Amino acid sequence: ITHYYIETSDDKAPVTDTNIPSHLEQMLDIVVQEENERESGETGPCMEYLLHHKILETLYTLGKADCPPGMKQQVLAFYTKLLGRIRQPLLPHINVHRPVQKLIRLCGEVLTAPTENEEIQFLCIVCAKLKQDPYLVNFFLENKLKSLASKGPTSVITEDLLKGQDSLTTDAGKSIQPEEKASGVGVEQIEKEDDLPQQADGLSMSQDELNVTSSPEASAVCLNQDYNLVNSLLNLTKSPDGRIAVKACEGLMLLVSLPEPAAAKCLTQSTCLCELLTDRLAALYKALPPSVDPLDIETVEAINWGLDSYRHKEDASAFPGKRALISFLSWFDYCDQLIKEAQKTAAVALARAVRERFFVGVVEPQLMQTSEMGILTSTALLHRIVRQVTSDVLLHEMVCFILGEQREPETLTNINRHPLRHRLIEHCDHISDEISIMTLRMFEHLLQKPNEHILYNLVLRNLEERNYVEYKPPCQEDKDVVENGQIAGAVDLEEDPLFTDLSPDNTVSNQEWLSVSPPTSPEHPKNDGKMEVHKIVNSFLCLVPDEAKSSYHVEGTGYDTYLRDAHRQFRDYCAICLRWEWLGSPKPLEKCNLDAPFFEGHFLKVLFDRMGRILDQPYDVNLQVTSVLSKLSLFPHPHIHEYLLDPYINLASGCRSLFSVIVRVVGDLMVRIQRISDFTPKLLLVRKRLLGLEPEGSIIDHMTLLEGVIVLEEFCKDLAAIAFVKYHASSTP
Repeated sequence: ITHYYIETSDDKAPVTDTNIPSHLEQMLDIVVQEENERESGETGPCMEYLLHHKILETLYTLGKADCPPGMKQQVLAFYTKLLGRIRQPLLPHINVHRPVQKLIRLCGEVLTAPTENEEIQFLCIVCAKLKQDPYLVNFFLENKLKSLASKGPTSVITEDLLKGQDSLTTDAGKSIQPEEKASGVGVEQIEKEDDLPQQADGLSMSQDELNVTSSPEASAVCLNQDYNLVNSLLNLTKSPDGRIAVKACEGLMLLVSLPEPAAAKCLTQSTCLCELLTDRLAALYKALPPSVDPLDIETVEAINWGLDSYRHKEDASAFPGKRALISFLSWFDYCDQLIKEAQKTAAVALARAVRERFFVGVVEPQLMQTSEMGILTSTALLHRIVRQVTSDVLLHEMVCFILGEQREPETLTNINRHPLRHRLIEHCDHISDEISIMTLRMFEHLLQKPNEHILYNLVLRNLEERNYVEYKPPCQEDKDVVENGQIAGAVDLEEDPLFTDLSPDNTVSNQEWLSVSPPTSPEHPKNDGKMEVHKIVNSFLCLVPDEAKSSYHVEGTGYDTYLRDAHRQFRDYCAICLRWEWLGSPKPLEKCNLDAPFFEGHFLKVLFDRMGRILDQPYDVNLQVTSVLSKLSLFPHPHIHEYLLDPYINLASGCRSLFSVIVRVVGDLMVRIQRISDFTPKLLLVRKRLLGLEPEGSIIDHMTLLEGVIVLEEFCKDLAAIAFVKYHASSTP
């Protein structure tokens, strides 16, 4: 190879016309064969020669000059095969990792370069080697200018900053490298690079002297380039060739998962990884057409980042903006998976960057706007992201973005402390039904996420002190009453004027009750609480008066159909809440601060207000409101159970519970029924139409009211089933 350079006069002839490729192949065969013939771990004379005479350094210099044309490709392939085929660890040798580090810098310099394929294969083999031996990553962290650390956390300066910013991408997408900007940077300069830290140690530039601010726009300038392996991969993720970009993303995924703390710190503080992830996320979000249909956002199939190969012509269900939507969701999925795989400190830094630079910087203004179309689209996208996120760390940052970090009880005066939370909860009661439904669905999915702060922030912090209960210290008379099977101070529903129509058909008889309840085990007889839960379930089942019921006229719509669903969902919720170490029973009233005024919190206030208007709201809105309340009722927390599912709770003055809200609605219904002629036949017809048992026909008067009554009846059956399932779960071992 050396002879070729001494003797050749035509340096324009491509490398494939020379004997260099065959000689490189022979060199490779020789060292591989030598290793195979020797005992494991023993270095042979040929390998010794390769290392000692800095052959890799020489090849790197030739590859950088790309002389003859195509030499860079040959050198990259040689390095890749050498690292891949030699079993003994080569990277710890300074004469290997130094030229490898320099060659890494050449990768991703120019997008769509003819060597892109070889570059990505070379970078991926280096990543694979680091995955096998994570400590080796320390050879690839260039810890420059340590003396500047005292200048403050953000004054990060490296040789690349001194030479001119590395890898600042221009609008055309071509990366400008320091070698191109700094005049006279040739092979000699590259050979001397290792001396730079010593020369630079004496420099004492602060961030102010460099005129670098900590604004997002300037962040690219204040970042250094200590981790060139990451930077080269970052450049290649921008490749127009999808396969190259995916391989580069895979390489980054390997690097973020390395357990070395120094590498994780360098990754997040000294490379543009956070910026690349978030800037691309922001750019793809902004590229979405404002007219994209919220329904399409919801229904577009699940996206996996590596499989983003959408073909518009082949898609029967194409819609305007689908390509852009899939690109955005695919990149969000990549960020999510990357944070999920990342080393702990790196994961936190990456997730925080996504929150600050994407959620707060880009998504929040869209959610806070006043245009109804804009609110609807941005809420649909937030809902989609909430459903899609799987990384605990990213989920936590997202929850804090949506709800804030407050954990103290809410008051009416401070419900606006976190403006986005306030605005989203207000949107649950928006003048536009579409916005209300979409926001409620977003909250419904948020509540199903495995993060304790969600439920605590929305509901539990306001129920912590149980100050919705009127506390009467027990006296002897009350104790006697309790012993006789009554709860002290409870209202007996059978004596309530609203429940005078408790006909035998209207309740679940003891026999039926025993048939729908799971069998008791001999060790745990449940007779003590059975009558109690029997009364609670019947309280819900009998809330809607007989003349307003229609389900017993239609087969397959009985209360028992809800039991199976409630059982399955409750089991799922228990699995989510298992690690939150909730109390098994309510906090004793003696220890509660009952003097504090009770406020159910903004979220429950809006839900209760909407529930109170169930007879005057569209069917779809009612379904969504009751669905969210039903999900809340399923949580296995004693205070939630008491506040949402206990009809006998003694409410403090001025307080309302879910049961009391429904009682008020039923009172209103009783009055309104009297004014509607043929109420029951109309109700039955509406139910059959909703079930698809009757064709759509003439318009029926009071349609909204009739649909509201049907939702109310079904909701009461749902709550009865949940109460029963929760009782059964608490009384089994």
